[in-house]
Amino acid sequence: MWDFLQMINKKYKLQLKSYDDLYAVNESAPMFPRPAFFQGATLNFAENLLFPTATVDPDSPAIFAATETTRETVTWTELRERVRRCQAGLIALNIQEGDRIAGYVANHTNALVAMLAATSLGAIWTAVSPDTGVHAVLERMRQIEPSLLFADNAVMYNGKTHPVLPKVEEIAASLPTLRATVIFPTVPSLGTDASDGSSGRVFGYEQFTQQTNGPETLTFKQLPPDHPVYILYSSGTTGAPKCIVHGAIGTLLQHKKEHILHCDIGPGSRLFYFTTCTWMMWHWLVSGLASGATLVLYDGSPFRYLSGGESVSDDLAMARLIDEVGITQFGTSAKYLSVLEQKNVMPKKTLSLKTLKAIYSTGSPLAPSTFAYVYKAFGPDINLGSITGGTDIISLFGAPCPLTPVYQGEIQVLGLGMAVRAWDYAGHDVSQKGEPGDLVCVKAFPCQPVQFWGPTGAAKYSSSYFEKFAGVWHHGDFVRFNPQTGGLIMLGRSDGILKPAGVRFGSAEIYNILLQNFPDQIEDALCIGRRRETDTDETVVLFLKMKEGEPFGEKLVSDIKSVVRKELSARHVPGIVDECPEIPATVNGKKVEGAVKQILCGMNVKTSASVANAECLNWYREWAQKHA
Repeated sequence: MWDFLQMINKKYKLQLKSYDDLYAVNESAPMFPRPAFFQGATLNFAENLLFPTATVDPDSPAIFAATETTRETVTWTELRERVRRCQAGLIALNIQEGDRIAGYVANHTNALVAMLAATSLGAIWTAVSPDTGVHAVLERMRQIEPSLLFADNAVMYNGKTHPVLPKVEEIAASLPTLRATVIFPTVPSLGTDASDGSSGRVFGYEQFTQQTNGPETLTFKQLPPDHPVYILYSSGTTGAPKCIVHGAIGTLLQHKKEHILHCDIGPGSRLFYFTTCTWMMWHWLVSGLASGATLVLYDGSPFRYLSGGESVSDDLAMARLIDEVGITQFGTSAKYLSVLEQKNVMPKKTLSLKTLKAIYSTGSPLAPSTFAYVYKAFGPDINLGSITGGTDIISLFGAPCPLTPVYQGEIQVLGLGMAVRAWDYAGHDVSQKGEPGDLVCVKAFPCQPVQFWGPTGAAKYSSSYFEKFAGVWHHGDFVRFNPQTGGLIMLGRSDGILKPAGVRFGSAEIYNILLQNFPDQIEDALCIGRRRETDTDETVVLFLKMKEGEPFGEKLVSDIKSVVRKELSARHVPGIVDECPEIPATVNGKKVEGAVKQILCGMNVKTSASVANAECLNWYREWAQKHA
């Protein structure tokens, strides 16, 4: 980042001295309709990932892939050859530019190879994790009509093998556009046989790559900058998920900016993110190749480690992986770090962690107490980057920065080129006042989706981001800026905004209090604002999922209300606190506040199968009726 700042000074005869100087944005392109970037240029997304820079040794590792029971190292030369062979299989099936290639796959080398082979030919990649139910998969894939399906034969998690083929057969039979299904031998002992169903041919992966020799060298179709490379899916908590299409130039530029400048990633870096192929962080991770980094792919439980040839339960599993393969940038979810904090796991006491430069956290706001925990547990010299962005932009609004301090509870900086502000309900900028507001982006940026898939895509695109504030990107997060530090504080989703007695605050403020004060008693919580047509004000309802063996009772309720009153204010105190059996979450692990809020407010919600544990919503429906 510092080198980049000096280069900008020299090139444009400027005297920028700080990150804030570098960040200042001045451009006037409209945000909607989305402007085209670099019109007239051509590129290939996969080529940029497979051939990042001449300084990368082709015999050095491009990938370290780990599971609970296996390890694999793949050089750059080997990776390119594996992509060539997969590309040959696609060519043999006459896959064309614009065809959709779907993956029902875990985070392993073959999934990455399939994505690179697809995008090398101009096809569009989309993936769903194999722990997702059939209905949820079909809700997504039926909309985009894939030509080919890659799938695992099975997956392993927490010491157990879970067959995938029965679900694959059901999925393939319901996708009439499939020309073939290709099965990866992810668990080699189980084979790759699957019945044809009604979808055409089924290949084992080895058979698929041997249909024809194909070109002797890799082919890269040169395409316009905004040619689609990925389809991702919105949470879809109250309806069919929206199919968000991301283009080559926006994804590539944004990720390289974030990796090289904001994260100091380059050749020699070893980048890890604990993620499934469904989550946008997988796409962010694999773009690390474009910066010359070695990727560390992991599939399995973060609490299992391969020791002495056996998979064993271990709270230090991921920390041991840092030392084992020399991870430099380690990415994970706020939830994982919170679990380590509650267990008081201290990796630095027994492990070296000498290669570790940064820890990145996203998925939900990182609690202030967890900042202090991470520096105590992993060492004082790392850059703890709490980051925020989303599936919608396949990247970050709030980013880490090696040139600025880390403040507890805050995201360090806004990403270069991302004109983010906090606006109140009337569209007034409250960023400098330090008041809570909606996260908006007021200038165009290249990683805006190129479209939403389907005949009603344009209307959905407009209503998703530009309905609340005309012509300005409204992201759906509730935030506050710290005027003293410039840091960004995440307060939860906008649909999780609470407004009792006119005071607006985010559910994350309550969650942070619970985590800090009741870590041994409460496993998880859901904080909802309830306001029905007959109510004169909103009531804050707090649902608690207790840890096993921990009682829920009047004393706990009283203690929570007392702490909230003291730490926040009397108006933050929940009006109702009750125990619940389960917290609804999306397949990406995010709490489903919106659907529960609508249930509590008396709306009839038809919930999508993307709520991983949708059956628990019936409990909330019954609760709402009892407390009508």
